[in-house]
Amino acid sequence: MTRTTWRWLGAVGVAMALAAGACSDDGDGGGAGPAERAGDGEDTEASGPSVRIETIGVEGPGPAEYDRVRVVEHGPEDAENVLVLVPGTSAGAAYFTPVALDIVDALEGWQVWAVDRRENLLEDHSVLDDRVAGDATTKETFDYYLGWLGDDTIAEHFEPVGGLAGDDASVDFAREWGMAVAVDDLHAVIEEAASLGGEVVLGGHSLGGSITVAYATWDFDGQPGAANLSGLALIDGGSGAGQAPTVDEARAELSELDTGAAFNDIVGLGLPWAAGVFNALGSTAAVLEPDEASIGYASPLIPQNLKPPVPPTNAAQYGYALDVDTSPDGLELVQMHLGSLADRGEPRGFVDDDLVPLERAARMFSGLIEGADGGDALGIDGTAWYHPRRLSIDSGAVNGGVPNPAQEVLGVRAIHGTELDLPIYALETTFGVGRVLNGARLLADQSGIPQSELTLVDESDRLTHSDPMGVDTTQNPLVETLVPYLRDIA
Repeated sequence: MTRTTWRWLGAVGVAMALAAGACSDDGDGGGAGPAERAGDGEDTEASGPSVRIETIGVEGPGPAEYDRVRVVEHGPEDAENVLVLVPGTSAGAAYFTPVALDIVDALEGWQVWAVDRRENLLEDHSVLDDRVAGDATTKETFDYYLGWLGDDTIAEHFEPVGGLAGDDASVDFAREWGMAVAVDDLHAVIEEAASLGGEVVLGGHSLGGSITVAYATWDFDGQPGAANLSGLALIDGGSGAGQAPTVDEARAELSELDTGAAFNDIVGLGLPWAAGVFNALGSTAAVLEPDEASIGYASPLIPQNLKPPVPPTNAAQYGYALDVDTSPDGLELVQMHLGSLADRGEPRGFVDDDLVPLERAARMFSGLIEGADGGDALGIDGTAWYHPRRLSIDSGAVNGGVPNPAQEVLGVRAIHGTELDLPIYALETTFGVGRVLNGARLLADQSGIPQSELTLVDESDRLTHSDPMGVDTTQNPLVETLVPYLRDIA
């Protein structure tokens, strides 16, 4: 295992100073480019919690260039206790950043580490980063990632990994990026966190909750992964016994994977990378130029069901596409209570009149740290452009850590589900209603964990699946309930 740490902007306070001018569209804005490795002591000069990127080398299937996992670390470097958070399906580490900063601001002695899985190394952020630095215009950025699909005169453009459909032989290695690879990568992160000498709590959102249960119950040379953990935090995700596929079902899924796309296609366009690109472009524009007319709205490349009925600003286009009341079916994983279109205006703007501030949501998915005029790019966003189908297939066999025949077919070693001895936190939304809290209770019951060690938060009548990371700091129920849980552990 190898380790490299980059101090990213030192702290949010530094980001605010460097971000000035980053939203100029003429390429002369002088915005901050990628940060260089900081010198000793630089972090201490800035106020506010620091945000860093650490890279940990871990061997796995595929080219050596992908044998690493990145971790976005929030909070003081000398804090010994660490909450490690795992993103869900088609998600990247950056969508935890706003809530992670809320947590470390409210909780002394803790860091929050968000894991960016190896599949996100496949992404091409080159021109997005240029856009933030003021070295590419909005039009140039759009053309690089999407415009070329309808204009063959655009010679230099984004090249999707695995071809347009993500199904050619060049990405065969990604068909092996399942639960075993995710858990091995996560193990390296947990070991790094444990080396600080404090408590380590593992948590995850959505599929990240399933990976959390998988890790806690995974067999590491006869010992469960939970042996090195002080708690679990399941944010609208998890895994319960009785949900495993049959052996025949597991084999059929692997057979289909062998002949189909290596990656999830959550928008159903036959372009697995499209959802990530749409979100990265839309969220970046909504942060940098919220009041400018949306280029995407006028493009036939953007699905019609994502567009409002009138020409919108960048902020309104993004808000309309993701707001729970206007977003199309199929995008439940990312929908939030954002607000509504303004009553008038050309182009039409957006009104922040709901639980999640639109700018906060856009920063979650763009990876732009908050600053006076935009922010600087982490180079990591909140969406996974290439989510391995194998990871989702394997998650079904986790089964609350209870052994089942499908595990042998899939290579899943989550077998210590009756041996846990640690407190469990779980939060349930409208998406996970009836499953998340019951799954947490079942996980506790099968290991004999007393009810007094459970913190169960029911937001199933109010929050969408992604709301817990997006709700404004002052009224965020995840922060309000997770912070006391972590404080009790430490």
